[in-house]
Amino acid sequence: MHPNPIFHKAEAQQNLSFAADQGFGMLAVNGPDGLPLLSHIPFVIEGDRVLFHLVRSNPIARLLKSGAKARLAVRGPHGYISPDWYGIQDQVPTWNYVAVQLDGPAQLLPQDEIGQVLEKLSDRFEADLAPKPIWKMAKMDPDALHRMMRMIVPAALQIETIAGTWKLSQNKEEAARLAAADGVQAAALDPSAQALAALMRDLPVPD
Repeated sequence: MHPNPIFHKAEAQQNLSFAADQGFGMLAVNGPDGLPLLSHIPFVIEGDRVLFHLVRSNPIARLLKSGAKARLAVRGPHGYISPDWYGIQDQVPTWNYVAVQLDGPAQLLPQDEIGQVLEKLSDRFEADLAPKPIWKMAKMDPDALHRMMRMIVPAALQIETIAGTWKLSQNKEEAARLAAADGVQAAALDPSAQALAALMRDLPVPD
């Protein structure tokens, strides 16, 4: 997380909601050699738990058999900020972004819960495709579905701490920040540029 407290004004629920909306992040667990093991995962948040699944052969899955401290890092819109966009002198380039971290113990769930976890995940992301009817596992041949589900394991991270960095040029005067948002939108360097510009214009406000 960025050390400047001005980028940490979002409340825990704002950070949690942002992570839930993204639905995809990087899971990190310390490996036996001290180096972090990383896995990119789709997930769904239910209350104070993150539900996800891993391929059975994933080294992280083996560590979670006995439980392990884990961190889920979730990144949102991000992009380069040119100093020319601020409209003021003596500025330098930077990078704006939103990132949320969820920390806590993670462990495998009973294997008979894999169907529930998969259905919650597919329902969550299928809903974004409305008005398309939601895909259901019942469409699959039961034997084929069973074979595929044997290859993956369900897991959950119990959320103990939530941290977020919303680096959106809050350290500049409002006029300079809004001018930079216009620059981001006009340059459209990335498909998420519109979302980043919108966040720069509408900063998170503590409840």
